[in-house]
Amino acid sequence: MFDEFDNTVNSAFGKRSNYSSEEIDEALKRQKKNGGSLMENLQAISGKSMPTLDTRALLKENERILKQMESIGNPMQVNLDYHQSLQKDLDDLTKNIQSDFGTMETMKAENKTFEKEGKLPEAEPEMNIESFKGIEDVINAKVIGQEAFVKKLLIAFKRPLVMPEKEGYPKNSIFITGPEDTGKHESLTALAAELKNRKLWKSDEISIIDLSIYHAAGMDKVFLQDLYSALRSDAKIVLFENFENCHSSYLTYLSALVTEGKCRLSERYVMQKGQLVGVTNALASDTVSTFNAAGKYIVIISTKGLDKLAGSMGAPFINALGDVCETKSLDRENYIEFSNRCYDALVKQVAEKLFFKLEADKEAFVENSIVYTEKGRGLAGLMHYYEDVFKALAQMKLEGDYERDELLKLEICDGATIAVIGEERTDLIASLGGGYTGEIDKIKAEMDDIVGLKEVKEYIFSLEEYFSVQKKRREQGLKAGEVNKHMIFTGNPGTGKTTIARIISKYLKAIGVLTGGQLIEVSRADLVGRYVGHTAPLTNQVIQSAIGGVLFIDEAYSLYRGKDDTFGLEAIDTLVKGIEDNRDNLIVILAGYSIEMEEFLTANSGLKSRFPNIINFPDYTGEELLEISKITAKSKGYVIDDEALDGLLTYYNMVQMTRAMDAGNGRLVRNKIEDAILNQSRRLVAEPDADLSLLKLMDFELDDVNG
Repeated sequence: MFDEFDNTVNSAFGKRSNYSSEEIDEALKRQKKNGGSLMENLQAISGKSMPTLDTRALLKENERILKQMESIGNPMQVNLDYHQSLQKDLDDLTKNIQSDFGTMETMKAENKTFEKEGKLPEAEPEMNIESFKGIEDVINAKVIGQEAFVKKLLIAFKRPLVMPEKEGYPKNSIFITGPEDTGKHESLTALAAELKNRKLWKSDEISIIDLSIYHAAGMDKVFLQDLYSALRSDAKIVLFENFENCHSSYLTYLSALVTEGKCRLSERYVMQKGQLVGVTNALASDTVSTFNAAGKYIVIISTKGLDKLAGSMGAPFINALGDVCETKSLDRENYIEFSNRCYDALVKQVAEKLFFKLEADKEAFVENSIVYTEKGRGLAGLMHYYEDVFKALAQMKLEGDYERDELLKLEICDGATIAVIGEERTDLIASLGGGYTGEIDKIKAEMDDIVGLKEVKEYIFSLEEYFSVQKKRREQGLKAGEVNKHMIFTGNPGTGKTTIARIISKYLKAIGVLTGGQLIEVSRADLVGRYVGHTAPLTNQVIQSAIGGVLFIDEAYSLYRGKDDTFGLEAIDTLVKGIEDNRDNLIVILAGYSIEMEEFLTANSGLKSRFPNIINFPDYTGEELLEISKITAKSKGYVIDDEALDGLLTYYNMVQMTRAMDAGNGRLVRNKIEDAILNQSRRLVAEPDADLSLLKLMDFELDDVNG
């Protein structure tokens, strides 16, 4: 019986399989122990490639076993062991078919399609190092100036074809590093596309997992679902990005995939409608408790170096990597080569889509375009320039009435790109305008509504001018400065520090300095742990949650309680490192009293240099507090009686002169208005016909000038 079953399975998988009954039995045992599909376990045990599936043979075998069982009748009348062996064969066959290839209904439907088309599903051809001949030239034709990198990348992908493959492990684990915009992603994409084009891979898909998404604890199920989907997809390459911005708890799964070939989950899951769902039922079947990376290329891409990766992942992870491939910075010749390609593409696109016949001094045009690569802009800056030129030409075409194939000349005049049609001359880049400013205008209006703080507002609004100028300098090929954006807010409570921090976060996102714009407000309790080894992960978790926005630390000086405060000092050291690692997309604002903040800056030698922008929030004047009172009352649906204004002004002036430090400034106003509303409600009981929205002098308690 089992020999017949083995023969059917072997024939179903084509001539190249030749799986023995011993291999199949061993694969079934291995599958029960370690999970994975029958085919993956057969491949791991035998070392043979995935065979072609003849679904018709398997379906036929399934039907044969069913008929044979029906003919037996009452199992008590025949050999019971034989009946049980038939049932086991049927159960195993059905289970493994469903695990690897879907339900019987699905297979039957697919089989009808195959019969209609007159063909069976094709298996991926067996690859060897000869399969990669010529791919290097294909990639180098698409990626500029990275010949050495491309050679190393192909070695990394060929390595598992000549080395013994470790059972259950990824085909290879590769770390790709190098400066931004130097062709890392483009090379991978071109490689996958060419392997599919040669019919060596069924799919050119690359499963990408952006680890920066999982920057905080509590996202386990989302992360595991995404990881499971990537590992189960048709993609041969599973690509991990931004490891430096990932919460450390999720990096352990990546580490296990590379060092052990699989990662074990803390609980069991089942698949329901394509989603992983946790189960607690001990009798649940078909559960998922491990993820397997067999058959995949695990690739980590970053602009950070190997030392940074080692710091996050540890030495065992680094030692388990199969290859490290690094791109080099591009030089002027590389940019010129790329710009020439872009120019040729622009001429073709303008002719085909806009019906202009474009002419230009190509050498001068390309030379001018190179300025857009300066100061870290690289190829991205160059590509944006050509995109802007085409966008401006398209707008001209939409707005104008031009003949088909009309001559359009491009000239370079003092760095400007000029389009010339007859007597018409258009500065293309300038014609695009400044873009949407509605959000910026809204934030400025919100800032204008805040009473006082003139110097603070001027400083914040100057940031837009500064970053705008630096952007223009980069676009024109000039050196652009990098301003230190971290700040210290000093001043007494209630002077608007938190409110301004919240506006700054939205404002800097609106002008393109930050990507997120969120404000994360914390204190010592959120950063300092309760036991040894707790502080650094806690502080890092807070930093990760603030990336893309503003981290606001109130009473920051409380982090430093002297040289014996080891937990506080650890939090400060971790904070300084986090600031340095994320300086391009994180702003930290420290807030507190002036004198205490000066002492705090001595806690770490790197603090003072990283917080050069000290902004003092002065106490409000009596007139400003009165204005705030009017605004606060209005926001709550009330109006302050004119007769009460003089009394309030006198009160505020006296308080600010005698005890401004502890009076609360804006908080004092809020408390006074809320008390007045409460007192008014009591007064209205005796005056039912009085104005419900009017706050009178008698409603305010103004006898606590001295506290």
